[in-house]
Amino acid sequence: MGSGDTDRMYMCIDLKCFYASVECADLGLDPFTTPLVVADGSRGKGAITLAISPALKNLGVKNRSRLFQIPPHIEYLTVKPHMKRYMQVSAEIYGTLLKYVAPEDVHVYSIDEYFIDITPYLPLYKKTPHQLAQMLLDAVLEATKIYATVGIGTNLFLAKIALDILAKHAPDFIGYLDESLFKEKIWYHQPLTDIWQIGKGIANRLHKYGAYDLHGITMIPEAKLYKEFGVNAELIIDHAWGREPCTIADIQAYRPIKHSISHSQILLRNYTYEEAYVPMREMVESLVLELLQIKGVTNHIHVHIGYVDEMMRSTGGSKKLKQYTDSLQVLTAAVIKLYE
Repeated sequence: MGSGDTDRMYMCIDLKCFYASVECADLGLDPFTTPLVVADGSRGKGAITLAISPALKNLGVKNRSRLFQIPPHIEYLTVKPHMKRYMQVSAEIYGTLLKYVAPEDVHVYSIDEYFIDITPYLPLYKKTPHQLAQMLLDAVLEATKIYATVGIGTNLFLAKIALDILAKHAPDFIGYLDESLFKEKIWYHQPLTDIWQIGKGIANRLHKYGAYDLHGITMIPEAKLYKEFGVNAELIIDHAWGREPCTIADIQAYRPIKHSISHSQILLRNYTYEEAYVPMREMVESLVLELLQIKGVTNHIHVHIGYVDEMMRSTGGSKKLKQYTDSLQVLTAAVIKLYE
């Protein structure tokens, strides 16, 4: 069913500052009052912050920065990341949701985000979308002490936008959008990069045509958009109008062609051979987490290193492992050995 089917209702649940919230919950601390950073402090001030608590975010600290970028006047607690624990809590939350909805109506978008087709559950529980959202939030909080935000929409895109732009600023952390409210509340929202699936590159290309918000995109002739973005223009056009034909059922039935995942990082300065171990390990951790999210395994790794100098040199290599695995220990050791 397409986005024009207003009988459908979707929910997008996001776990607030998930890694940091898990650490706070395990320590018996309030994430809204405790300035906490999830990072390996033993790696020095150059360590990446994998997550920060809402309390620290309210002080203006940015997530995914480095420890030295946190203003020196801000006092905070540093906790090492515990990836297995985060996966465990995510599984607990998923299990909690499955007490109320069927697995075929849930799409696990990431370790801390879930899409749910709530259409059949509104009459079942005799609740409004807002009441059902509150019921699920309360259930997750009671089971895991983790706070969440919810976006509700008449299609998946609107649910996601309601989450990203409205819910996080709502007193009850719940936002709602249909196509009419979308034009009222989101059409003129800036910057464009706040919109799901519009990064800086796409936004800059749209700026060339005078589009600085979603309404601006609707004013560009579609032929120009297809010339600029190719087949991807269809998605951009649909989202500019608040449309999304994809459903949870479509996602469940999809089988991806892609058989690899990758991660890259541009260093802030020249690193020595030994110093580069740190970002290398961090990238492996990130990739293994992604591998676990998609329930995947691998038996092949590849390392590529580029240098910025007068020759723009680069080098790389790959290795086939003896068996398929999703083990952080095994993959880290293999990548480091290949790097060496």
